[in-house]
Amino acid sequence: MTFDQIKTFLWVARLGGFRKAAERLNLSQPAVSTRISNLEQELRVPLFERGLGEPVLTKHGALLLSYAEQMLFVEEEIKQRVANPSETEGLFRVGASETIAQAWLPDFLKAFSEQYPRVNVDLAVDISLNLRADLLDRKLDLALLMGPVSEFSIENVALPAFDLHWYRAASNPQEDLSQIPIISYSSQTRPHRELMSELSRRIGPKLRVYSSASLSASLKMIAAGIAVGPYPRALADDLLSAGRIVEFDPGFRPSPLDFTASYLSEPRSFLIETSAKIARTVAKDWDLQHAR
Repeated sequence: MTFDQIKTFLWVARLGGFRKAAERLNLSQPAVSTRISNLEQELRVPLFERGLGEPVLTKHGALLLSYAEQMLFVEEEIKQRVANPSETEGLFRVGASETIAQAWLPDFLKAFSEQYPRVNVDLAVDISLNLRADLLDRKLDLALLMGPVSEFSIENVALPAFDLHWYRAASNPQEDLSQIPIISYSSQTRPHRELMSELSRRIGPKLRVYSSASLSASLKMIAAGIAVGPYPRALADDLLSAGRIVEFDPGFRPSPLDFTASYLSEPRSFLIETSAKIARTVAKDWDLQHAR
């Protein structure tokens, strides 16, 4: 019985399939099947009930799973406490919302790379709804998203919020929200839903709203005089400095955007837990530098 067999068993059990475990471990599916078969032969008990659907743990498999999780945690603890972090290898899958990507994500990746120079990073930038789904499906190790994620299996590390401010084009003085379209975040996000609710109450049938998942495209539309909208001030800095957009007050401001560094609590991973702490430190430093 080898540790690689135990680790493979754990990921098959956790992800609910041989193919998913193969993708997570960067192995072929036959290699994963062979490891599990050899482990079952060594222990002389079946660990999974195999049928047409996903493999299901037997009672022996459920018992082994508790030991496998402990063994993986001990391995992670040894790496954290004893080994040199710069020697850590593997693949780290991180997802970030575009707000984070436009703000302090480069600083985070730089800090992470300095601490773990031999870990490969797979980065995805998407809306928080999709990042949450990928995290729960174990396609991501860490998600930097609008949170928290309200699931018992998820740990949420609070990050600094982003205040929202209204902007219009410097060339277009129109500030009446009933006369000019409002551009907002993607229609599948909480900020869009909350903004729509407030604007519908205040403006009524004259309301016109555009939605976009691209913050940079949205701010350029505002600069072009096509629409107005509420966005984090730090992300509007370049256009503000260039004199292309100006801030204005339509009489209300949407709630700040709350973000978290979220990850699955089991099985524990010091690499992921450390990455969440790095994200919090970097985000706080960035927020202090850009606070106004």
